[in-house]
Amino acid sequence: MPRTKNLELTTPDLVLLSLLSEQAMHGYQANLELERRCIRDWAAISRPQVYYSLEKLARQGMIRAASDEGDADGPERHVYSTTARGLQALADALGSAEWTNQRDRPPFLTWLALSWRLPPAIVRAQIERRRDFLEEELARERETLRGVIQEVGHRDHEAVWMISLMIAQFETELRWLKKVARRLPYRAPAKNHGHKESKVG
Repeated sequence: MPRTKNLELTTPDLVLLSLLSEQAMHGYQANLELERRCIRDWAAISRPQVYYSLEKLARQGMIRAASDEGDADGPERHVYSTTARGLQALADALGSAEWTNQRDRPPFLTWLALSWRLPPAIVRAQIERRRDFLEEELARERETLRGVIQEVGHRDHEAVWMISLMIAQFETELRWLKKVARRLPYRAPAKNHGHKESKVG
């Protein structure tokens, strides 16, 4: 994930700056909202990171804290909201070109590159596992999309676009996996392995 040069904002920092710009909340509420919105599907942010980022952002003046008496069963908690400084830092970080010019390195792609050492039965089993996983994720994302559309009330919202992109990617890979499964009996080593013009390892 890109980082700002001076402030070194991490993914959890940016997620929280954005979240707290919508509504003031304390750390526990922020974690609940991360779960409700399935934010961890697209941003790596653990529960401990939420509290670490809140402390860090407060020290840097990017969020402000206000006392909250809280419930009788817990100590006083701090409710945070994003400051003007935080909003500017968020905008600066999200304006970086690094968000748009990097390639993903999904683990399955790495596995595929190294799978030539495996016997066909294991390759087929792994492809079936991948297909089962994607079908489960696809069903979950379709259900999430229905809920998001109902919540936001229209389709022209970044959450709808994000989920639609994930659905399209899952559908594309599932079609590709079917083709690969059909071609498995014909899998063979590279004919020109080691040729100076070959880019395949």
